[in-house]
Amino acid sequence: MPILIALLSGLAGYLVGSIPFGFLIVKAVKGVDLRTVGSGRTGGTNAYRAAGFAAGAATAILDTIKGLLCVLAIRALGAGEQTAGWAEALAGIGVVLGHNASLFLGFKGGAGGATAVGTSLAYLPLAGILSMITGLFFLMVVGYPFMASIVAALTAAIALTLAAAAGQVPLAYAGFGWGIVALIVWALRPNIARYRAGGERRVGVFARKEKK
Repeated sequence: MPILIALLSGLAGYLVGSIPFGFLIVKAVKGVDLRTVGSGRTGGTNAYRAAGFAAGAATAILDTIKGLLCVLAIRALGAGEQTAGWAEALAGIGVVLGHNASLFLGFKGGAGGATAVGTSLAYLPLAGILSMITGLFFLMVVGYPFMASIVAALTAAIALTLAAAAGQVPLAYAGFGWGIVALIVWALRPNIARYRAGGERRVGVFARKEKK
């Protein structure tokens, strides 16, 4: 029964994660299919490129919230206690997977950075806050969104692993952390390849300087 509960929690997370907020927002604001713009992803960065700052910010916030609320809902149902935390962990992995490969968009989606931050906030607020800070730094200062997503996930994974080693959170939460690192790196393979080839676009301060 605990295994079934954990698997069903993962499935529930996947369905929640599949809600494509970026796609819906850009479609409503611009009448454009976000999958045909820029990187083709449905996260906040591409929504910003397609429909402006407000659309990008709203997408990022909603993608964060869906990760947070999904894990909190699984916890409120008591599923985590029955599965040593694995129900919550699989729900979080499911949310990120659903965001990256949405059931409603032909298994296309975003990269999962904001959603990973939201789920991390539910597991350990400090991990989520640190993840958010490092992600925003790499986004706004370093200027590469794909790095922001990867570093944010790594920050959360390391924080959750240290907390698990100290007995502060279940070991399953550390499993979630490294699971999302793998999902995000996999989703961002094209960006990593473009960066190595010198063709990856920047945002933030550096993007403005490069345009000049």
